[in-house]
Amino acid sequence: MVLNLSEYLHAAAAADPDGTALVEVSARGDAGRRTLSWSDVDSAADAVARALTGRGLVAGHRVAVVMANRADLPIAYFGILRGGMVAVPINPRSTAEEVRRMLADAKAKVVLCDATGALPVREAVQAYACDVVVDGVEPAGAETSFDDFIAEATDAEPTAPRDAEALAAILYTSGASGKPRGVMLSHRALIANIEQAAAVEPPMVTADDCMLGLLPMFHIYGLNAVLGHAVKAGARVVLVDGFDPAGLLDTIRQEGITHLPVAPPVIAAWAGREGIREALAGVRVIVSGASTLEQDLADAFAESSGHAVEQGYGMTEAAPVIAVTLASRREPGAGPKPGSVGHSLPGIEVRTVDADGNDVDNGDLGELLIHGDNLFSGYWPDGADGPDADGWYRTGDVGFADDDGNLTLVDRLKELVIVSGFNVYPSEVEEVIGELDGVAEVAVVGVPDEETGEAVLAFVVPGPGAPAEAELSAAIQEHCRVRLARFKHPSRVVIVEGLPHSATGKVAKGRLRAMARGELLNLGPS
Repeated sequence: MVLNLSEYLHAAAAADPDGTALVEVSARGDAGRRTLSWSDVDSAADAVARALTGRGLVAGHRVAVVMANRADLPIAYFGILRGGMVAVPINPRSTAEEVRRMLADAKAKVVLCDATGALPVREAVQAYACDVVVDGVEPAGAETSFDDFIAEATDAEPTAPRDAEALAAILYTSGASGKPRGVMLSHRALIANIEQAAAVEPPMVTADDCMLGLLPMFHIYGLNAVLGHAVKAGARVVLVDGFDPAGLLDTIRQEGITHLPVAPPVIAAWAGREGIREALAGVRVIVSGASTLEQDLADAFAESSGHAVEQGYGMTEAAPVIAVTLASRREPGAGPKPGSVGHSLPGIEVRTVDADGNDVDNGDLGELLIHGDNLFSGYWPDGADGPDADGWYRTGDVGFADDDGNLTLVDRLKELVIVSGFNVYPSEVEEVIGELDGVAEVAVVGVPDEETGEAVLAFVVPGPGAPAEAELSAAIQEHCRVRLARFKHPSRVVIVEGLPHSATGKVAKGRLRAMARGELLNLGPS
């Protein structure tokens, strides 16, 4: 019985020590190709665990990983888990303030970063001190290079408890409070979701597959739904940092990639592209997740590529996969049901309830509730707002189930904006914009975007002494560039005389979204 996620890696190394586990490439083909076997990855992860132990870390201590998709990220991740510590993956393209906030909130003892994340980390640790290990960039000051850190590995055995309920990872996502919250995922939750996905017949991932590792592994989709599933199956993963539509198609063909987990922006960039059918000729399955894939886009892609896109539904709190069309009952050779995100994985129960918590009939809209061993342990640090006493978790998503149990999503109860699969909570952006002089009131909503699924739109009411509209808009954009990660930046800033309010004084965001999407607002350049 697997009690620590890193045991999957050890099993893969024992079964096929010389088999290729990870391939590190560039989407544009402008960097060297690096290949590691299962035994390479396993021994390196063991060295990370021993090095962390040698620095005095013990089970439960948090270790941040601020890296792009490169081979050392999985090594660091599995090493942290093997040592009994808790991994805290962070977007390496976050701002220094965002990195500092997460490091401080998690009380990280060590941060491992690469060249992409080094700059924000170095700025962040000026305000929150912790050990810094850098990878692919020369160490500065008291920093340690990743190679020297690995060389620190001692003979001391890490004291990792064999307890599936032990905390494995904290992943920051936007919660109901508006501030990014740490989702606490135990080994039990991560392992359960891997096993639930592995129980789907026919298998979604096999040892013969080569999986595309494009989805960022600081995100739960890339971390557990790609890396975790691949290691369980013994499948090869080709790690790619950055999306270049033409270059990635070349990589898929050259590396013999058979399994493509992607997000809708990738589908949008490839649909109708010349040569797409030939480039994907060797691909076995394509799965889109992280945000909704519009049916017309799925149809256009299928027509030009010859591949029907399977769809999935998940969330960080579910580690992450809840449902996928590959789990739906259908006739051999039939494609996924249009508009559906599929059937829940084996071992995951889904209920659809009304506002009073009563189950609704199939076909009727309601909020989706989920139950399963894959659910998180609440939000860091005290486990607040997790599953209820009976193990059910309210997703905040509205949808319905058909008579076969296939789910269709319709809307979200929460006001999250999902940009390229990443959650943006409006109040976080509103708080940053409100810091500026000359801003009297601000409201942020999400609007459809062909490239990213949704985009952030900010309505701003100028205050006394505010500069001209163009100057104020430019100042807001510049301030957001400094204070927020790129995907949280407003795609447009619209200066308005006032905001609509409800009878209770709240901003009527539904009316703002209607204005933004309809003809009531002429969205010119911000």
